[in-house]
Amino acid sequence: MQSSATLSRRFLTGTTPTPTLLHHPNPTSLRSRPTTVRMALREDGPSIAVVGVTGAVGQEFLSVLSDRSFPYRSIKMLASKRSAGKKYTFEDNEYVVEELTGESFKGVDIALFSAGGSISKEFGPVAVECGTVVVDNSSAFRMVDGVPLVIPEVNGDAMKDVKLGKGALVANPNCSTIICLMAATPLHRQAKVLRMVVSTYQAASGAGAAAMEELELQTREVLEGKRPTCNIFKQQYAFNLFSHNAPVLPNGYNEEEMKLVKETRKIWNDKDVKVTATCIRVPVMRAHAESVNLQFASPLDENEAKDILKKAPGVVVIDDRASNRFPTPLEVSNKDDVAVGRIRQDESQDGNHGLDIFVCGDQIRKGAALNAVQIAEMLL
Repeated sequence: MQSSATLSRRFLTGTTPTPTLLHHPNPTSLRSRPTTVRMALREDGPSIAVVGVTGAVGQEFLSVLSDRSFPYRSIKMLASKRSAGKKYTFEDNEYVVEELTGESFKGVDIALFSAGGSISKEFGPVAVECGTVVVDNSSAFRMVDGVPLVIPEVNGDAMKDVKLGKGALVANPNCSTIICLMAATPLHRQAKVLRMVVSTYQAASGAGAAAMEELELQTREVLEGKRPTCNIFKQQYAFNLFSHNAPVLPNGYNEEEMKLVKETRKIWNDKDVKVTATCIRVPVMRAHAESVNLQFASPLDENEAKDILKKAPGVVVIDDRASNRFPTPLEVSNKDDVAVGRIRQDESQDGNHGLDIFVCGDQIRKGAALNAVQIAEMLL
């Protein structure tokens, strides 16, 4: 079994081994990641920078850029002073990680940030002043007026005024919000969601590579009868689940839950939509699952909903009642599409005004890196 550190390092080398921990069936309905590196280095491409390149999402940025043949004329790998000087191979070229400074963004067209909110707040505006378009994966700017909060398949028009050569901030939504709205938005467009109740089952990857590593370590320790190591989370994670570790606010919700509430309203441009969420951390490596209950203004039956979702970009329907086969986190790990199933009428609501669905998506991929790169693609 590979350590999660090993799982992360593979993205920087451009190789894609299949780790035992992430083995899953590979149905043709889900889009697999390419298994060969496709060179995209070209003179007419933009110059790009990856901030936080040594982290799990930063490394996934590189994997997605390569998988999608994103054109670039140059790429900077930026990280903390501690990581500066490390050498990595990306698309057959060797790069040296540079320390992130205020001078890092001169001549950079697009910067993909995933280094935490404090780094984004400090260096995001600096990059914008240099004329760089910043696509930020942290929560630093999501709710700032005038900063687009974008899921390309959902509200790509929100960044219609963002152009290369003109510095700007674009925010990547929270992973649980992206995965939820990829499935809920096509139905919202058809019948208008009045109220949405979400329960999330969130993977270790949402807390970073160190949390993934600790889950693997704890699993070994518990099976060996040892006391589990609890550094990232302050309680046993292996063979357990618990309320999401985000700080709890005075209203009783935690920050993760309120992100889903507030971000949904901004992305849908609907301050009146009612959203409530309960977020749970589960011992899964890298893909989130969400149970979503929807109440609509107009009737929408389950068959029509299924047809709508089958046609939605970035969504695949896995809904086989006869064989009891529905989406699983394992099945969507390392996949681009968000999977939806358990599509059924809500029996507690009259007149086909309610549906229940179950959604799974790769938290590092569509929940973070893929969405950010898709935003960058809209600038080309």
